[in-house]
Amino acid sequence: MHLSPNRYVLILAGGSGTRFWPLSRDASPKQLLQFFDEQTLLEKTIDRLEGLVPLEQIFVLTNTIQEQAVRAVASMLPHDNIFAEPEKRDTAPAVALGLALIARKDPDAVMAVLPSDQLIQDQIAFRETLEAAMDVAHSSGNIITIGIKPTWACPSYGYIERGAEVEGISSMGGVVPRRVLQFREKPSTEVAQDYLASGNFAWNAGIFAWHLPAVRRELSVHCPALAEFVTQVTDVEDLTGFLLREYGRLEKTSIDFALMEKSSRILNVQAEFDWDDVGGWLSVASYLPMDAQGNQSRLTFSNHDASDNVIFSTAGQHIALLGVRDLIVVQTQDALLIARKDAADDIKKLVESVPSQLR
Repeated sequence: MHLSPNRYVLILAGGSGTRFWPLSRDASPKQLLQFFDEQTLLEKTIDRLEGLVPLEQIFVLTNTIQEQAVRAVASMLPHDNIFAEPEKRDTAPAVALGLALIARKDPDAVMAVLPSDQLIQDQIAFRETLEAAMDVAHSSGNIITIGIKPTWACPSYGYIERGAEVEGISSMGGVVPRRVLQFREKPSTEVAQDYLASGNFAWNAGIFAWHLPAVRRELSVHCPALAEFVTQVTDVEDLTGFLLREYGRLEKTSIDFALMEKSSRILNVQAEFDWDDVGGWLSVASYLPMDAQGNQSRLTFSNHDASDNVIFSTAGQHIALLGVRDLIVVQTQDALLIARKDAADDIKKLVESVPSQLR
């Protein structure tokens, strides 16, 4: 593994993370929270790239509401490498903007796109896989997705259907990619079980790699408006003024729908490192210490006849549980959530009804 002079990474850090209310807010979403230790998920994402991509070639794209907090967390990066979208337009415009910002630095760059809010603990395996994906992208001119080998029939993830191995294309580490037959949206549990049994599917982690000239050609074929936007951003002198005028005119859509599902030049590299998209409080709970009654927390709390609860607090107040079970209890300085575990997916709906100053 080596630092490459033309290897760049774009980290997308503008998500809302409403499933983690009341800890997450508009200005401090999931990627800026410290769930597991003293590091945020964004810090962990940046650290994961050590030895593979120089800090000066890591870019973070966020939004104006979160920019200040992102800059505080990612202070190890150059100031100009942290950029705020003028407004949220989903991942296709965001990726196009990040691609263009990197193209202004190096039009021949090999680039990876990473979410900022995933938990991956095997950093060595992650770096090896990402390096292989970037190698294949550079040598083949294809767009590479990194898929995660499924460990169970999860209905909450998107899936990638993988075809045959592509002969004559491999990375320096010998990784051989497969054709992507199609992307599948979140399936039912029964369909997810069929995917798992077939062995031909990977979880879609939203991690991509490409050579800039190659992806710009694909954009020109499948989404010419984005391709033209990239060209304009690459060449414009008054970048701020241009984005204020033009960014909001871009179609609000995902990069999967705009490009990945349409292009015929998509290959998949399947990873076997641990991966968690940390989708809600129950995901966090799986990493917390558990007592004899099945309660999960990093806190010291009082308990009598209470079992299988999740407790998380940043308020510094003592929590005591009596005769309750299967609850999620999250306390901050200004709010308290008490929810049934089986209602965890509805926390984002609850947020719509809380006072605006608490969102």
